[in-house]
Amino acid sequence: MSTTGIIGGGLGGLAAACTLAARGHDVTLLERNSWLGGKAAVLERDGFRFDMGPTILTMPRVLERIFAEAGRELSDYLDLRRLDPQWRCFYDDGSVLDLADDRETMRRTLQDFAPGDVQGYEDFLKVANRLSEVSDRFFFWKSVEDLRDTMNMKTSMSLATLSDVLSLRMHRTVADQVKRNVKDKRLAQMLEHFIQYVGSSPLASPAVLCGIAQMQVGEGVWYPMGGTRAVPRALTRLAEDLGVTFRTGIEVERIETEGGRATAVMAAGGERMAFDRIVSNMDSVRTYRELVGGTAWENFQKGRKREPACSGVVLYLGLDRAYEHLAHHNFVFSNNPEDEFREIYDEGQPAADPTAYIAAPARTEPGVAPEGGEALYILVHTPYLREGHDWSKMLPEYRRTILDKLKRTAGMEDIEERIVTEDVLTPQDINDRYKVLDGAIYGLVSHGKVNGAFKPGNRSRQVPGLYLAGGSAHPGPGMPMALMSGWIAADSLHQDATRNTAPRDVAAE
Repeated sequence: MSTTGIIGGGLGGLAAACTLAARGHDVTLLERNSWLGGKAAVLERDGFRFDMGPTILTMPRVLERIFAEAGRELSDYLDLRRLDPQWRCFYDDGSVLDLADDRETMRRTLQDFAPGDVQGYEDFLKVANRLSEVSDRFFFWKSVEDLRDTMNMKTSMSLATLSDVLSLRMHRTVADQVKRNVKDKRLAQMLEHFIQYVGSSPLASPAVLCGIAQMQVGEGVWYPMGGTRAVPRALTRLAEDLGVTFRTGIEVERIETEGGRATAVMAAGGERMAFDRIVSNMDSVRTYRELVGGTAWENFQKGRKREPACSGVVLYLGLDRAYEHLAHHNFVFSNNPEDEFREIYDEGQPAADPTAYIAAPARTEPGVAPEGGEALYILVHTPYLREGHDWSKMLPEYRRTILDKLKRTAGMEDIEERIVTEDVLTPQDINDRYKVLDGAIYGLVSHGKVNGAFKPGNRSRQVPGLYLAGGSAHPGPGMPMALMSGWIAADSLHQDATRNTAPRDVAAE
């Protein structure tokens, strides 16, 4: 097979490494940091352990498929626990809503919480299920960059395909679809919040992304014992079993091309490494802009604006006493989501009344904190870095805003008295630590009724021999999607290698 260099050891890079090695390729993975897993890192302090990045795992079938490439069982590498409730939601009016794992339990819950919306909730899930099925057929498990990549033109005029296309509801946003089905503003806010998995506004994102709800509600929310950090550790172990070469502390400065084709990488310090093909798990925009440049970068920019998704402030709080009323995953919702989204996505300013996500993993794994304590991960979405944003000055006031929100809405009035250890990530920290685009957590924003669901394809149209993985490439951000992106990049590369031909340069046609 081929020699393959992978730039970046995030979830997408690790998934690509495992898949390629399982198919017989000679794989070398290069990572600038001292750890593997990218944002899925860990912070240990004063007897507390925090997942630093993603904390919600859905669609474990993606991981199962990656391990199956090597004839391995995921359960031999990871201990996954299904969570119930999936989320607990806190609202400013004092109400609390659990998103139950069991559909019948959820129906009974809604009979009390929003009796007029029980059927509407079911109708929304039917739409979400349909959109999830269409996504599986048209978008997932293959390199996709726009509508022309999704369909076989020989069959695109069939009634079945026409029905699928109409189901995409290209004239609607996520918020449009949710409000067609449910009227209770609190329930609508919960359903709209699934789009936050991709760091975008429900007011501007295409309705097809309502399918994310089915991927969670239908397939469950899972916690890997050891934290989400256990996922990259399991992938690293599999990759080592398959003979992948890991080199940490290597910062790639350039992808070399010959005749327009990717042929080698240059590392800081001058080391040159030649490969038959290259996978970049670095941010897609920064890959083209900083590692490739030239005509390829110019062609990549044509046609679509590549805007970052949102960023965020993360507080890691070690408490000496637990809040027993919290579930494993919690959302403390803003009073006015339209104001919140306008401030973050349109005005580029932190929301005055933000939604806060709280992970309290001691509910499932008590060992993350000293006995009786709590290791809280608190995330509030913010704009990506704009000119004039100085988080060294903005953080103290915004920390107070976040804690005031928890006191006011989540019943955590004495939280400051319970804090015994604390750390933080700001958008600037995220930008510098992970080399993402303007501090974006979720790659590129998913706005636009038609094109919002599309990200740069995994098989580069601009540079033959280059493949993209990670949350800023197709199919997008979030743990399962980043993992799937790595599988797709590897599968595309393998197809090209076994055909022994370079992929066609679509951009030149």
